[in-house]
Amino acid sequence: MDLGRFSAILVVGAPGSGKGTQARFLCEALRIPHVATGDLLREHRRRGTALGIAARASMDNGDLVPDELVIQTVVERLYRPDAANGVVLDGFPRTLEQARLLDRQLEACGGGVRSVLYLAVPETSLIERLTGRRVCIGCQGTFHVMIHALPPDGTCPRCGDQLVQRPDDREAIIRHRVAVYLDQTRPVLEHYAERGLVHHIDGARGVDEIKDDILNRLTGHVATLV
Repeated sequence: MDLGRFSAILVVGAPGSGKGTQARFLCEALRIPHVATGDLLREHRRRGTALGIAARASMDNGDLVPDELVIQTVVERLYRPDAANGVVLDGFPRTLEQARLLDRQLEACGGGVRSVLYLAVPETSLIERLTGRRVCIGCQGTFHVMIHALPPDGTCPRCGDQLVQRPDDREAIIRHRVAVYLDQTRPVLEHYAERGLVHHIDGARGVDEIKDDILNRLTGHVATLV
């Protein structure tokens, strides 16, 4: 399943939808890079590149990095040899303007967005997943109260240090995060749905079942678009 140079599969989903897990699996299955814009920007800053220097002021001030700069970072990543068969973009674009800018840049290079995987999960399930998450302050391991057999004293089963709930995993904050995400992302999905690129994936199922569904949907579909 060869996407071609300057082409991308988008993995889209609200916080807690499991999009990161599925994006990493897809990259392994297709043998193409996993691209997360936040990681890219931090890499450029660490390397002291022109893009990293340009993004530094926004990042240091806690502001959003301008869309044009983020798109440049993505396109630069697609010039690297390991991206010759395309990439998986994880959680980007987040807004309609970002999607339009990305499309223009990729199409100018002869590529484009080939498929959009939207992991649809009911809000109640998202809240359950995120509010039950616990992180160890020692080894940084992540656990879930409904999945793992955790000690009743709230310690880490791996290293014995204390487990905590992250501040942004509290219910009120999660509801706000999900609402903001859906409000921003709905126009992006509509934009790509007009071109027949969006696959609605039931993200409330088991991880392996979702993996199989994604591969079944992509097989043949991407090839017809290249």
